[in-house]
Amino acid sequence: MSNIAKAFQNKTAFIGFVTGGDPSIEKSEAFVLEMIRAGADLVEIGIPFSDPIAEGPVIQEANIRALSAGATVEKLFGLVKSLRTKTAVPLVFLTYLNPVFHYGYDAFFKRGREAGLDGIIIPDLPFEEQGEVRDAAARYGIDLISLIAPTSEARIQEIAKTAAGFIYLVSSMGVTGVRSEIRTDLGSIAAAIRAVTKVPLAVGFGIHTPAQAAEIRKIADGVIVGSAIVKIIAEHGTDAGTYVYEYVKAMKDAVTG
Repeated sequence: MSNIAKAFQNKTAFIGFVTGGDPSIEKSEAFVLEMIRAGADLVEIGIPFSDPIAEGPVIQEANIRALSAGATVEKLFGLVKSLRTKTAVPLVFLTYLNPVFHYGYDAFFKRGREAGLDGIIIPDLPFEEQGEVRDAAARYGIDLISLIAPTSEARIQEIAKTAAGFIYLVSSMGVTGVRSEIRTDLGSIAAAIRAVTKVPLAVGFGIHTPAQAAEIRKIADGVIVGSAIVKIIAEHGTDAGTYVYEYVKAMKDAVTG
């Protein structure tokens, strides 16, 4: 069983996100450990990028803060390596294709394996062009996690058949950010996915309240929360650890039911 699969074993997983290096690499490590202490089953770490097209203003601003503080891909590999000495919880990078391409696919995933990375999410990598990246990731035992959006209906099953790690089901159209209401018919999309794969299904984009998390857990194997956590870090800066812990614990309790 892969490390990512263990996050979903006999439970609904809570997946949290932080932008790596916001406000510093050291604080990112502290915040990730607080999330894990609060019950996070898997953590996504965003590699800050200058043009994050899928992100709303909260994560865009976190990217700017992290880059201004000197965050680099190499430092984030170091972050993963340091975390891996302290926790076995799965760690996944969320990044755009540009940093991976410029690092070199084989070199990137080799470095990721050495650091202890479990998976990667690349929002701007089209499904039809995944082959080379998927092969390089697979050589080093790293799962390339597929995203399925509400507009993917015509090819949901095609994408799901090749999925690894878990499937990231995007709850709503648009960029990341909290939403007061999620109107997408996630149940029917989830059913179509489950018809062709047993890979766990996690839902993200817009989820930020315990009530929303409790609803999502009814149809998903995992609940993903990003912008709400990044917003807490933006508000409290270096002192955000306690607030991150309290928020993640409340969300984990809702996901656990």
